[in-house]
Amino acid sequence: MLAPLRLAIFDVDGTLIDSQHNIIAAMTQAFVANGLATPDSGAVRRIIGLSLVEAAATLLPNQDPSLHQAIAQSYRDAFFTLRSRPDHTEPLFPGVADALNRLEADGWILGIATGKSRRGLEAMIERHGLHGRFVTHQTADGNPGKPHPGMVLRAMQEAGAEPGRSVMIGDTTFDMLMGRAAGAFAAGVAWGYHPVDELRRAGAQIVVDDWKALPAGISSLLESV
Repeated sequence: MLAPLRLAIFDVDGTLIDSQHNIIAAMTQAFVANGLATPDSGAVRRIIGLSLVEAAATLLPNQDPSLHQAIAQSYRDAFFTLRSRPDHTEPLFPGVADALNRLEADGWILGIATGKSRRGLEAMIERHGLHGRFVTHQTADGNPGKPHPGMVLRAMQEAGAEPGRSVMIGDTTFDMLMGRAAGAFAAGVAWGYHPVDELRRAGAQIVVDDWKALPAGISSLLESV
């Protein structure tokens, strides 16, 4: 009898790729385009992973929702321009490719749950040659934003995996809350944009320090039940 599927669902920004500089640059341009002062870079790092409108609302909590919508659109325009430049870079974190190879060799299937748009995700996959690696692509376009569990629930449904055999892997509290709310395991990564202690408080059952530790770490979660 075949063993139940094991599904590893990955966040993108701050987990697979180091994109903070482009995100901060695009948000800065979006604020300036709407007549606002430059946002604090630390505050922008804190909202990475949220949908754009929710990110704008978090940065500008006392402003009209129409401004949040305008900021989101200006951000899309700015990021598209940045992505089109020849010097654009969003590098994979060291060890990503080897870890994905190890997980697939160990029988895991892989998925994505990201606050990026589908266009942004497809551009990232193309840039890093990741075609065919992920069986399910969940983006902000067709799902509720993090930390709502919708993206993880849909990823598990598309992959045919059970919550008790699925792990959400990410660098933010939004990822941990989303995974746990969907009934999946939650694994934090220490190299991203939220501190480790916050990941643990948000429900991370393990936090790994580097990609080499990830395959064994998430396997241990499934073995613990």
